[in-house]
Amino acid sequence: MNENQPNTLPPEYFDHVYQANRDPWNFETSPYEREKYAATLAALPRTHYAEVFEVGCSLGVLTAQLAPRCGHLLAVDVSEAALAQARARCAALPQVEIRQMQVPDEFPSQSFDLILLSEVGYYWSPADLARAAEKFIAALQPGGQLLLVHWTPPVHDYPLTGDDVHAFFLAKTVEGGPLRHLTGQRHEQYRLDLLEKR
Repeated sequence: MNENQPNTLPPEYFDHVYQANRDPWNFETSPYEREKYAATLAALPRTHYAEVFEVGCSLGVLTAQLAPRCGHLLAVDVSEAALAQARARCAALPQVEIRQMQVPDEFPSQSFDLILLSEVGYYWSPADLARAAEKFIAALQPGGQLLLVHWTPPVHDYPLTGDDVHAFFLAKTVEGGPLRHLTGQRHEQYRLDLLEKR
């Protein structure tokens, strides 16, 4: 991890990105994203999850694909510009609730049987990643799952790398840790790890 303790990227960073380009990471059109979303959904071993929390839903492209497997899906993002698109995309999906929220400073009060952290963890400082991890573990029901999916090449602006994020959570699966590691995949430009609360 970066020794000079970089700061978490602020909501304004994302607002500027979305104001400049309505789909800045090509979530809607990229073959890379399409393949990654398919791998993300295929990695989930259950056909149905009653309470799901998606951190960093952005435009809601993955949210809409995940929704049919959810009883209730709380999808959050820091950028209102992104959420406006997510709300429109998921308008016909009554199980989806979309909220502006800055995790870990803000966090929902309910518990979950699935938390999805996809392409978000490397935006946090090491301290905020640690705080978020504590809150995720506390919010997961016993047997609840945490799915991590992150781009692995380093990005100059980002406080952490995808590998930093996954290594931090995997350290919590060692003997006596609160999580266990169910499965992992490493692709050319991203990795995926599925953890479960003991």
